[in-house]
Amino acid sequence: MKAARTARPNFSRTLTIASLAGVALATIASPALASDPYSHLANSIVLTGTVRDFKERTVSGGHPDFERQPTAGFGHYMKMVGDQLDADGKPIFSSTGYKVSSAFKDAAGRHRISNKDYIASKSGDVNGSLSSTLGGALTNQQNFSQWFRDVEGINASKPLQITLKRQPNSNVYTFDDKSDATYAGAGGFFPINGELFGNSAGNNKNFHFTFELGTQFVYQQGSGQVFTFTGDDDVWVFIDGKLVIDIGGVHSAISQTIELDRLTWLEHGRVYKLNFFFAERHRTQSNFRIDTSIVLRNLEQPTVTALYD
Repeated sequence: MKAARTARPNFSRTLTIASLAGVALATIASPALASDPYSHLANSIVLTGTVRDFKERTVSGGHPDFERQPTAGFGHYMKMVGDQLDADGKPIFSSTGYKVSSAFKDAAGRHRISNKDYIASKSGDVNGSLSSTLGGALTNQQNFSQWFRDVEGINASKPLQITLKRQPNSNVYTFDDKSDATYAGAGGFFPINGELFGNSAGNNKNFHFTFELGTQFVYQQGSGQVFTFTGDDDVWVFIDGKLVIDIGGVHSAISQTIELDRLTWLEHGRVYKLNFFFAERHRTQSNFRIDTSIVLRNLEQPTVTALYD
């Protein structure tokens, strides 16, 4: 953790966080509280990503992976995607997934990704286990390649902003659909209700979409930078192009955490990319929470398609 700052008199301030590409992320005006050791940090970070709408598999033009029940049953699956992003910066299909039999955890009891040769082990780590047989959590490579790309007739896209708010007296930024002003009354993370392809068949909510964010950050070795996601369904996080959070499958809310100091190739003070990929594929719930002590900055966003004719 960073050392506490020397107390300062209260004063009003306006702080603008600019992305490395020169795009403003957020402008905040607030009193600087002498009791807050992190008052030098912005009170919020606004990130802009791309949401893509899909039709569920049971309707005309529906995608076979949306509203799909895995052949091995609902639950957490790993190894659906490869350990590296492809040349387009997208996840690579690896398999139809191996169901998690017991969770991989760190010494604090937090769920983590399965062991990787590029993620350092730590004392107190608990090794989990995966099924030895494929679980059918999605269909195939061709269908998966459409999840995070604009494909005429298959999906429709638009920009989507989320705001991470700094917790009081803390350097942790949080987005939580349960407390966010936009989503708290919506019963979950439903960013495109009534938009793009419209709500899911026979429902007043849109349950079938993906969301991706491209961000940058400065690595601060030894400062305790962490990223945690809690939600459903599939989530994959890549840092410097390498998979560090692996929450595949159709399931209820699950958490996973990555400590950046485990990524031994990162160099202090250098800028790296963090890419975030999310899919909501099944009715009943859409949970979405990010907690991070990383000060994230937008990458330039891709052009979105809106609806095709």
